[in-house]
Parts: sequence; C-alpha cells; structure tokens
Amino acid sequence: MKKIYNLSFGVTSAIMTSLAIVIGLSGTSLTAIITALLIIAIADNVSDSFGIHIYKESECANSKEVTQTTSGNFIARVITTGIFILFVIIFPINVAIIFSIIFSVISIMWMSYFISVHQKKNPYTSILRHLTIALVIMILSFLLREIITKF
Repeated sequence: MKKIYNLSFGVTSAIMTSLAIVIGLSGTSLTAIITALLIIAIADNVSDSFGIHIYKESECANSKEVTQTTSGNFIARVITTGIFILFVIIFPINVAIIFSIIFSVISIMWMSYFISVHQKKNPYTSILRHLTIALVIMILSFLLREIITKF
C-alpha cells in the first residue's frame, strides 16, 4: 500500500495539470499543447519532486523513504503526462480531449476507491469529492480559454 501513496501525488498532480493544459490550450496549435505538456513533465515535475523531497526530509524520514517518495512522484508524473502527450499526438484534439477526460476520470476513481477502501472510508464519497474537483478544473480551464480567446 505504501507504493500507491508514493505515486498518488504524482499521478493526481499530472492528471489535473495535463487535463487543464489539454482543455485550456485546445484552441491553439498542437505544438503549443505538446510544448506545454513537456514543460509540465519536466520543469513542474522537478519542482514538485524537489518540494516533496524537502518535505519528506523535514519529516525526518529516512533516506530510503525520501528517495522512494521523490522518485515515485517523478516517475508517476512523467508517465502520466506522457499519456496525455500521446493522446494529443495520436488523435485529433477533440478526440484527445475526450480520451484525456476518460483517462482522468478512471484514474481518479481508481485511486480514490483504492485509498478509501484501505483507510476503511466510504469510497463513493471520496470518488465524488475528487471527481468534483476534477470537474471544476475542467470547467475553469474551458472558461479561461473562452475568455482569453475573446480578447
């Protein structure tokens, strides 16, 4: 179970950020979307991984746990963002958005369910709460795109 916790932040962060990029930049070129996703996969990922590394050190975690958490986050984010990049490369943008949403919803549901069951909490409440957050991110990304393209 410890491994899912090491990956959960990275996967969730990559899903939310990548989904926002794909939806928010869908009116631009594929080059712009792919570039933004690559920046997220590298620069934002290193930043978050470094933040997690420092946080784990501040908890006085042993070096093995710090390394596992940091590397787990980094790898999870690269792979997850890579999936969004593949969707954008392989499919027309409208189809890539649909695949991105489906992938995001399934991933969030799966992680929410798995963690809730392990913690002996109601998984449906957790799933609903987490999907609501994802929906808000999607709506805000869409609205920002619409507002900015009007100017």
